[in-house]
Amino acid sequence: MDSEKDKIIRLKQGQRIAFLAAFATLFIALTKAFVGYFFDAKVLVADAFHSGADLLAIFASGFGLWLAAKKKTKRFPYGLYKAETLITFIIGALIVWAAGEIFKDGYRKFFHIASVGAFPFLPVGVSVMSIIAAYFIAKKEKAAGEALGSQSLLANANESFLDILISAVVLAGILLAYARIPYVEGAIIILISLLIVKLGLENVWNSLLILMDANLDSELQSEIEGNVNEIYGVKGGCAVKLRRSGPFKMVECTIKTSPTLLVYKAHELADKAEDFITKNYKDVESVFIQIEPSQKKSLSAIIPIKDMNGLDSKVHGHFGRAPYYVIVTLNDESEEIEDFYYNEFLAEKKHIGVKVIKTVIRYRIDLLFTPKIGEISFHILKDNFVDIYRAEENMTVRDIVERYRNGRVSLLTAPTHPVEESQTGGKQ
Repeated sequence: MDSEKDKIIRLKQGQRIAFLAAFATLFIALTKAFVGYFFDAKVLVADAFHSGADLLAIFASGFGLWLAAKKKTKRFPYGLYKAETLITFIIGALIVWAAGEIFKDGYRKFFHIASVGAFPFLPVGVSVMSIIAAYFIAKKEKAAGEALGSQSLLANANESFLDILISAVVLAGILLAYARIPYVEGAIIILISLLIVKLGLENVWNSLLILMDANLDSELQSEIEGNVNEIYGVKGGCAVKLRRSGPFKMVECTIKTSPTLLVYKAHELADKAEDFITKNYKDVESVFIQIEPSQKKSLSAIIPIKDMNGLDSKVHGHFGRAPYYVIVTLNDESEEIEDFYYNEFLAEKKHIGVKVIKTVIRYRIDLLFTPKIGEISFHILKDNFVDIYRAEENMTVRDIVERYRNGRVSLLTAPTHPVEESQTGGKQ
């Protein structure tokens, strides 16, 4: 996500492109209207109206970006980004009205056969000039729209590419009218009016969806949800809501984590999710993260054990000094052994529990059941969003799971022995 200063710079760049495109389109529209009127090329006059509709849409985009670049105020704490969308909606409605008037004119001329005169060199030249100009305008608008994430600029770029085809049709119409082929002039004017209607209705519909906070990017929504769910500490169930405000997007994200997580750790997790979204999605203007307690149907638990005897394995008295560990998946009404792990660090003297944690953390552990645990291991596990419960030595894994389901195990809120004991080779 860009800083506020970067956003304003980008918006001003979009303004310049939009206003330059508007000036160029105005010049083309006036040229078409002048030449079409004086050379009695009605299709060129209709095309001038089409360019005029484009001009209104481009101007709306530029004016909206100009308003959007204004600083946030107490009255408008979220900025004026939606000004671009609102103006595009209004202009779209005006374009539809103008298209209706052009359609009437085309219908009146549908059966009219144009009089033969000299070859229309100037109208043909203007049409060719219009094709070339539309191409360069479309390229500039598309580049600026993609850089800004401006939907109005991208829509105008698509319309400018369509103008190339329309100008080619107009050129053909001028030549066919010169050849006294009936219906041509009226048919092309009607076609242009329908294309103008399409432009206006698309502007109105897309603007209305944005103003109603519709989600127009389900792929991006799914991508963000998937990536946030991969953040360690998020216990699945990430739900993202997207809404567009002018050229930017607003993200609301609900993530679930351990119900026993301390408040400051929950804030750290929220900050991590927010930083990820803002750094990886530049068009995101703001991110709101809500933390909720997880109600996962499946939990992963680790238990230090003395022997490998399935669910009848007996609990070892110390986390770090256990010869084996069992990883158990707890579902709603059943439990299943996922894996056994042999403690390969037993021969070492310091921080055995820490080394075990670094090896088994890949299982994305939710719970630990142990009689005793050292200070360093305790805090590393808590930092990795693992809930630690007290277990009794020599109990079976089956008994521990049953007690947990019945709410008869207590949560450890502090390590059972100090860091000095771990550093001197003591039990952790």
